[in-house]
Amino acid sequence: MPTTVITIIQVLCFLTVVAALAFAGKLPGSIVGVYLAASLVAFVVYAWDKSAAQGNRWRTKESTLHLIALLGGWPGALLAQKLLRHKSKKQSFLVVFWATVLINCGVLGWLLIAPGIGRG
Repeated sequence: MPTTVITIIQVLCFLTVVAALAFAGKLPGSIVGVYLAASLVAFVVYAWDKSAAQGNRWRTKESTLHLIALLGGWPGALLAQKLLRHKSKKQSFLVVFWATVLINCGVLGWLLIAPGIGRG
């Protein structure tokens, strides 16, 4: 199976689990919206940055891409990396990107176990 298809399946599974946890009352319902909106923003910003790179125009700062990922846009960023083949080879970028994914998932895990948080 191509890695792009695997990535799409992984992202859809993650978002499905988050939605199921919100539906079950284990997470605030707004979390699903945050992930979806931030992922859409991330994908669009990656597409814009790739276009700018190809057109030799102003680029989006890597720190901005990382901030969007950290705030919940990492599923969309991961899809953009695979589908657009952008920011998918630069090792220093990927190390920080995966750190943002781990931090984001750590906060999500904390929300699951923190008393009273998931009742929204």
